[in-house]
Amino acid sequence: MSKEELENTRAEEKSTKILAARYGVPYIDLEAQSLDRTLIRSIPVEFLHRLNFVPLGEDGGVMRIAVADPSDLSSIDDIESFLGRKVEVCAASKRAISEALRKSETAMQVLRDATEGYVTQVVERDSGGEEDVISIEKLADQDGSIIKLVNTIIFTAVQKRASDIHIESKDDDAKIKFRIDGVLGEAMEAIDKRFQSPIISRIKVMSDLDIAERRVPQDGRFRLKIKDKTIDFRVSIMPCIYGEDAVIRILDKEMITEAIRELRLDLLGFSEEIQRKFRKYITQPYGMVLVTGPTGSGKTTTLYAALTEIKSPEDKIVTIEDPVEYQVDGITQIPVNEKKGLSFARGLRSILRHDPDKIMVGEIRDPETAQIAIQSALTGHLVFTTVHANNVFDVIGRFLHMQVDPYSFISALNCILAQRLVRVLCPRCKTPVRYTADQLRESGLDPDRHAGHVFHEPKGCPDCNYTGYQGRTAIAEILELSDAIRELILEKKPLSEVKKRAKGEGMVFLRETGMDKVLSGVTSLKDLNKVTFVE
Repeated sequence: MSKEELENTRAEEKSTKILAARYGVPYIDLEAQSLDRTLIRSIPVEFLHRLNFVPLGEDGGVMRIAVADPSDLSSIDDIESFLGRKVEVCAASKRAISEALRKSETAMQVLRDATEGYVTQVVERDSGGEEDVISIEKLADQDGSIIKLVNTIIFTAVQKRASDIHIESKDDDAKIKFRIDGVLGEAMEAIDKRFQSPIISRIKVMSDLDIAERRVPQDGRFRLKIKDKTIDFRVSIMPCIYGEDAVIRILDKEMITEAIRELRLDLLGFSEEIQRKFRKYITQPYGMVLVTGPTGSGKTTTLYAALTEIKSPEDKIVTIEDPVEYQVDGITQIPVNEKKGLSFARGLRSILRHDPDKIMVGEIRDPETAQIAIQSALTGHLVFTTVHANNVFDVIGRFLHMQVDPYSFISALNCILAQRLVRVLCPRCKTPVRYTADQLRESGLDPDRHAGHVFHEPKGCPDCNYTGYQGRTAIAEILELSDAIRELILEKKPLSEVKKRAKGEGMVFLRETGMDKVLSGVTSLKDLNKVTFVE
């Protein structure tokens, strides 16, 4: 939570306490309360959200409830009338009530209701799709339609912090899945096969795609306002043997982890040592800073955190990306448009004519872009870019494979950062465990050294939606290009020698950084094994 949000939360709690004292009702901290999920689910979702209250429990025919405004007697009367019993009022902050309802999966209840009784209708072109505002109240008011179902799926995915929505066509049904914290899981029961085509058609309408074309892949995007924030969605439709599949990428700036509200390196999870080294290179006057890792490992977020830290009115910073995932004040951002002929290489050439001080290239995919980026770094620009590779040493081979001049590349390069994202164990329910000697060996650990160490594993509780994890954090390794390492690369020595030299110069490898987080109870050994190789 950012400093500003923390101050707002405290101010809201303070005003609620004053209100509670004035009306003689107890103030409660909902975070510390154990909520009865069955009781909450027994009350219609739209009623809970409309009157903004949480039922706490029943005793002797009296229902205890938490409300944000104990002075709103008409709402309290409505609750009594609806429940058919007396209520005992407690006060809690509006933010705490909203969070309690979110954790109680009221959005999932709306999704379940939406899938139970809806009728299919072929959706015609809806010009107002982009300006739609989605809220729980609106979803409850909509009739049982495909529009309601699609809106509800999207709303639920955003509430659950999903990064992607997958709609997969099967032989006799269609599956809806969410990717949360990098892991794909079914969002709901499989829906009837006959509704799959209208759902895809609705998504095409929202994305301004051709609903009649079902034989070739289509890519599009749309924007929705959910609660008080506008979120961009990127859509990919792919024809498969049982019909069309869709993947919707949710580009929510607040969703990398719940903690990140502003892009700063110290919020991403890097160790102090990595931050210190990386900051040294992002403040250099020129050269190339390379970030590498697989898809979805947070490379773009790291580069934006770096740009946010170093931006100043004195410098012109220009980026070219596919697509622009974050909008940042003070930075000129250019989206790639392959259909219109604006590729990374062509865009980068134009950027150089705009007299930039610092340049960010979303990704280097081809020799032409690589060559221009290297020349830019050699001619006085600081260039930030990403490339797909498994570790910092593979990057070198990847560039040399693109037929770039080795001497120019090594001269331009300041540092290479390789990173991964690991899931953070839920602090409320993580479970301590001790592993056997065989289990330790399988994960590359020394049984003699770690035999008595207490590790942690996920369990699952209402706070983390029973996943055992809450958000993700970054682990990284950084290769500094010392003169000795530059000479080894130019002499075309084996990468094993380069690795050995880097180790001798104090480099901490990715696996070791991740293991520090495992040993300190931040993540689980199993999750680390999913993103790094056991050595």
